[in-house]
Amino acid sequence: MWHKLALLLVIVSAANIGLSSIVHVDVINAIFGDLSHIINVLVGLSGLYMLLSNYTTLLKKVA
Repeated sequence: MWHKLALLLVIVSAANIGLSSIVHVDVINAIFGDLSHIINVLVGLSGLYMLLSNYTTLLKKVA
């Protein structure tokens, strides 16, 4: 369950960064307003979780 939620947050964040770069609109900030800082922290934690999860999975496959 946590893996799917983290993946969703990472995908939404990637789309938000792409739109911010192209159209100059921060969708997360537009939708959540003052809570956007909390959402961005959750996105960062999700990215770290995905990194560690995938890295340890790769290490298990190599060993």
